Amino acid sequence: MTSDAVTIGHEHVPPGPPAEATPSFARIVLRRTFVSWRARVGAAWIGLMAFAAVFAPFLASSHPLAMKMDGRWSSPLLQHLTPADVILLIAAFTALVLLCVPAAMSRRMMLFGGVLLILIPTAYLTIKPPATVVYERYRELEAAGRIERAFYAPIPYSPSDRLRDQPQASLRAPDRRHLLGTEVHGADVLSRMIHAARIALAIGLIATGIAVVIGVIIGGLMGYYSGTVDILGMRLIEIFEAIPTLFLLLAFVAFFPRNLYIMMAIIGLTSWTGNARFIRAEFLRLRKQDFVQAAIAAGLPLRSVLFRHMLPNGITPVLISASFGVASAILSESTLSFLGLGLVDEPSWGQLLNQALGVGGTFTWWIALYPGLAIFLTVFAYNLVGESLRDALDPKLSGIQ
Repeated sequence: MTSDAVTIGHEHVPPGPPAEATPSFARIVLRRTFVSWRARVGAAWIGLMAFAAVFAPFLASSHPLAMKMDGRWSSPLLQHLTPADVILLIAAFTALVLLCVPAAMSRRMMLFGGVLLILIPTAYLTIKPPATVVYERYRELEAAGRIERAFYAPIPYSPSDRLRDQPQASLRAPDRRHLLGTEVHGADVLSRMIHAARIALAIGLIATGIAVVIGVIIGGLMGYYSGTVDILGMRLIEIFEAIPTLFLLLAFVAFFPRNLYIMMAIIGLTSWTGNARFIRAEFLRLRKQDFVQAAIAAGLPLRSVLFRHMLPNGITPVLISASFGVASAILSESTLSFLGLGLVDEPSWGQLLNQALGVGGTFTWWIALYPGLAIFLTVFAYNLVGESLRDALDPKLSGIQ
């Protein structure tokens, strides 16, 4: 008999097995989503792109990871890390740690947001990489025998390394030195594609995040109050739906300096209307249900009623829409870069595609094939995950009640 035994009459009943904790709704949905091979394939590709974006300096760089010169070891790569490089590395590590911490998702997100609020200004104030970079210096020192030993990244070319000391490097077909060839200016295509994954994923996630936040706030207020607030909100939605995102981006880059953050803001500010419609419809359905009326009767503040009780029960359509919105934002940025109106001197898949058709109508197949394939696979991967998530959240298909 153990100390946990229960006495019933004169009999001692041994304790039964501990009751298993009921999995949360989010865990059930994730499990049902990734049962599908489509979601697994899509998530694998997105994970590969995220890995390339976070560790891009360590995967493709002309700076040696470590080198020995004049009897001393140094790391030029670490010395040339930018604030964005450090922010991505620390943010990725923090996200992995928080995923392993047993806590509510809302608390994890708050902790992650707090880390970012401290990290971003600190990185930009303290990290000052050299302003002038001469990539040919390492090759010249190595040819002169001054570098005794050096360790390079798997792809020993930075995205902005034009190989000016190698005039024959322009438009070189794929070979052992350049696995995906070189572009018009002599830069390595694979290196530029790896670093371009940062822009593609960043503009997709941040622009979609802006759209989701605005859509949830406006749609939630419309659905909760209805009446005049709903009418004014619907008119506002109709106004923003009449604004073509691509033409607005074209007008911006024609009159103002090209800036990635402004592009993210424009895409987010013009694509929130669908999320607002979804949240409005869900809140109109939920606001008369018993648990919402009980929360109001208990005197809970409006933010608690909206975002703690109603939002978790009405966020489903927005999650599905967000996965497709990321793909749409990536396509918008790629289209802008393909038209030659993207970021200046920043690697982009669309910018590489723009170089496939050269002067005189010459077509360079490797510059068209690999960036085009990257755009297609990334957009396709998000669509696969979005469709699997939609099926997992559909009670008729998944059995979730």
